Amino acid sequence: MKKPTLKLANLNELFPDDFTQEQLAKAKTVFLKELAILSHKFYGGKIVTMPKAGVYGFNWFNVWYTPGVSKVSTTIRDNNDSSFDLSNRGNLVAVVSDSTRVLGDGDCTPPGGLGVMEGKAFLMKYLGGVDGVALCVNSYNKQGKHDPDKIIEFVKMAEPSFGAVNLEDISQPNCYKVLDTLREECDIPVWHDDAQGTGSVTLAGLINALRVAGKELKDVRIVYNGAGASNTTIARLIIHAGGDPAKMIMFDTHGTLHAGRDDIQADPAFYRKWELCQKTNPGRVGDIEKALTGADVLIALSKPGPDTIKPAWISKMAPKAIVFACANPVPEIYPYAAKEAGAYIVATGRGDFPNQVNNSLGFPGILKGALVVRARKITDEMAIAAAYSMADFAQKKGISPDYIMPTMDETEVFAKEAADVAVQAVKDGVARVPKTWDEVYKKTLADIQEARDAMGLLMKEGFIRKPSVKMLEEAVQKAVAAVK
Repeated sequence: MKKPTLKLANLNELFPDDFTQEQLAKAKTVFLKELAILSHKFYGGKIVTMPKAGVYGFNWFNVWYTPGVSKVSTTIRDNNDSSFDLSNRGNLVAVVSDSTRVLGDGDCTPPGGLGVMEGKAFLMKYLGGVDGVALCVNSYNKQGKHDPDKIIEFVKMAEPSFGAVNLEDISQPNCYKVLDTLREECDIPVWHDDAQGTGSVTLAGLINALRVAGKELKDVRIVYNGAGASNTTIARLIIHAGGDPAKMIMFDTHGTLHAGRDDIQADPAFYRKWELCQKTNPGRVGDIEKALTGADVLIALSKPGPDTIKPAWISKMAPKAIVFACANPVPEIYPYAAKEAGAYIVATGRGDFPNQVNNSLGFPGILKGALVVRARKITDEMAIAAAYSMADFAQKKGISPDYIMPTMDETEVFAKEAADVAVQAVKDGVARVPKTWDEVYKKTLADIQEARDAMGLLMKEGFIRKPSVKMLEEAVQKAVAAVK
């Protein structure tokens, strides 16, 4: 057990040597949550607005504001697309949520999602060189129900200020209507990161997991545990990429999806789930243990664990079984338990375990690529291009059972992803300003480096204050006490 340092290089070393693997996993979860509360309070959140233009004398106020800025307004009036050049719109993303499905914590009330939305904006800037604004909205109607039309109206009203919209943590079925309506009715990309983002990164992880296991996407049997926005979109993208829906079985809280699910068919709001009912599980298998018997892949985005997925189920899977246990903040089964049960490759959504399959590897690069070419939407083909971009990047470095995905500190992956997405946008005919792969790659790398250099300078000069080690020690003490 070592004293913590600000680098937090190895969380395992912070806890007693006699901790079991289960105790260690629980302790790390508690530690990260406690440190999050302490550090967010210390900083007052994690995002601040700063000018990027200089003031070199008094009359620069007249340039940046009245009377000079009048010319900017009339120029944009006469050509709305010039707003992307004359304001920050071209590199600005609205991170919009009604906070009804925040991580595994459910409905956290409208302001409850601010920590996550600021986190998205933080990662956009640091990983993709993109500016983001957290916008948590009240979607209640007069009857006290969450109304998807209120979110749709809000986004359409805010559209002129942003280059793209990242939807986040909107519960199903509202999320389907919100995304599909806005994708068609807005003239900028509207992206649901819990759906398309999770789908893209999961497909990337699956591509490489199958490469390591020596299996083909078209041949494998896949079981999905959970049928929310994430897993339904994951399944849709995997099918689009070549997976066989007849070899897929998906479970929701009422059992499996199949063509006899009249309850899903009867509710038009769940049209995305009904599409999968008609394509998957033709044999109408109804038991998860039976479904997993001989299955090659389990993709779980369901109830946080660690006992949601049983080791006994995994032990019945096919040789070289692949398990994605991606519930947040605690996976459905801890990686060590899945491996002990016979899994060959295990991935989670967390960075303190190997094989992090997390949206953070996707949205910074995907949104950046869409913004650079001023795409009007992000197509499914662009999401799949991003998946192969991530997978191929990791493959070139050398994939293995414990390395199927790039990590967030591998900067170049975001620039390559942006370039691949931008090129696909041009192919799909949704780019306003076509650019070459090299142009997007170089632009993205430069913007990422600028963001990191600015942040590094603020840290060096003390404008970003350094938290005390005592704060970390307090979080460790609380974690140890919670486990013991």
